[in-house]
Amino acid sequence: MKVHDLKPAEGSRTRRKRVGRGIAGKGGKTAGRGTKGQKARNTVRVGFEGGQLPLQQRVPKLRGFTNPFRVEYQAINLDTIAESGLSEITPESLLDKGLVSKGALVKILGRGELTGVVTVKAHAFSKSAEAAITAAGGTVETLPLPFKVRPAAQGNQHTNR
Repeated sequence: MKVHDLKPAEGSRTRRKRVGRGIAGKGGKTAGRGTKGQKARNTVRVGFEGGQLPLQQRVPKLRGFTNPFRVEYQAINLDTIAESGLSEITPESLLDKGLVSKGALVKILGRGELTGVVTVKAHAFSKSAEAAITAAGGTVETLPLPFKVRPAAQGNQHTNR
């Protein structure tokens, strides 16, 4: 078999039906639209509901707002720290283990229990996590946030006009 012998399967390629090209062929005169009326005259716009108040106008707009100063933390629980087997936990060590993404702010949460003594450095701690780490004989160090004032969120920034 050569390239010039290739053909599509029988019946797989059919010509487009051209309607409204005279009464001689099929699909002539009214072109499959029936007789008279709005739909026969191609005037129905998208979303038009025959004069009834459209759904788009009936549904209320979104309310509320998005806080531009929200700080997103990546949460790490105590049981994850216990499983890691590290004696010193930092955002860099968590990144090496693949537990947080690059440049993420880390918050330690109190789910699970610690058995060994660990030194934990993170950007934020829950009260239960801090209590559990110190109770196990470990130390807690809060890292400074990489900004003085919370930065405005990227995206919709409204200005007073």
